[in-house]
Amino acid sequence: MINKFGLLFLLLISCDLIAGVDVVDFSDETLRPRYQQLVQELRCPKCQNQNLADSNSPISIDLRRQVQLLLEEGKSNAEIKTYLSDRYSDFILYRPQVKQNTWALWLAPIVLLLIGLLILVRILKRQKITVVEKAPVNPQDQERLRELLKNTNGDAK
Repeated sequence: MINKFGLLFLLLISCDLIAGVDVVDFSDETLRPRYQQLVQELRCPKCQNQNLADSNSPISIDLRRQVQLLLEEGKSNAEIKTYLSDRYSDFILYRPQVKQNTWALWLAPIVLLLIGLLILVRILKRQKITVVEKAPVNPQDQERLRELLKNTNGDAK
């Protein structure tokens, strides 16, 4: 038997699920896949780490409507992205274009990878055991070494 709180919880969850469904009507159904792709690729300006499809913020709802209107006007995906990035900056794009002000964004992973490899090479070079060539030992030092070994462990040859 479900108690009152469980029933209230189920009711609240079902209301949230019903409210989260976005119904978009298009004059041409071939626009729907492009719409779905665009709202997945565009970032919500308010939520920051959610795309327009996943966000329910008021600005995301407005932007989804704007994308729908621009698609209905016959704009291409690139034109829609340019329009929105001009209006909301490159932040709205998950994959911003390579421009002078986004070079750091695109080059940072490569630079960090190269720095990491350089550090790894230096660490490996420091840990590398260098083999010292055997230097000839003069007979006097050899005799002295035998005496020392004989005194310490008694079994020198």
